[in-house]
Amino acid sequence: MRYALISDIHANLPALEAVLADIDARSDVDAVYHLGDLVGYAPWPNEAAALIRSRAIGGVAGNYDSTTATDYEHCGCRYEDLRQAELAHLSYAWTREHVSVETKRFLGGLPFRLDLRPLGGHVAGPRLILIHGSPMLNTVYWTEDRPDRFCSQMAEHLGVRAGDVVAFGHTHKPWHRAIDGIHFVNTGSVGRPKDGDWRAGYVVIDVGADVTVEFVRVEYDVERAARAIRESDLPDEFAADLETGGMPGAVR
Repeated sequence: MRYALISDIHANLPALEAVLADIDARSDVDAVYHLGDLVGYAPWPNEAAALIRSRAIGGVAGNYDSTTATDYEHCGCRYEDLRQAELAHLSYAWTREHVSVETKRFLGGLPFRLDLRPLGGHVAGPRLILIHGSPMLNTVYWTEDRPDRFCSQMAEHLGVRAGDVVAFGHTHKPWHRAIDGIHFVNTGSVGRPKDGDWRAGYVVIDVGADVTVEFVRVEYDVERAARAIRESDLPDEFAADLETGGMPGAVR
């Protein structure tokens, strides 16, 4: 089974549309799943959630989804300085104000974790485990610089074994590592990359006798997304983040 995994869309409808079109054009994808954070930072929270629903794309709750659904005090986002903290709070307040009751209900119904069995539940084959941040909380950042010991602890918490794949997002930076036969894959971000590449990202994972991981980047109408942000009440910095792949000062 070959799965296309999309994560961290963050209400960026042009990026989501481009990624889904790219997936549709492929002949080697059997199923599509999302790993959460459908809303936040861009002005299409309801439209992005509606498109996911219309395509019957299953997935898990990101921190932005669960906090928005439950009216939590903040989005559970990480920030490095006071300005980032201010921007995070502005985005969360805007999202909570503009998200519809229907979208909020949909976000609240997303599960924390999904277990997929590519070979079927009738055989003891490999599993693909989908989470957003970590097995304990969807707010924990599982970054590439985490040591192997941390990954093994997460695998133990999930109950996975050699041959299984754990897929997650949240950091907006794609990476893949195999430890003791267990594959750990960060899918990157569709709508708000932070690795210096402005293009929308997703991953295609083949889970079977062997595991293969393909990271895909897709060009999209980033000018449309940036313009819509600047024309909204959202901070203009969010438009610059899209244009630079999360690295201010970078040239696209």
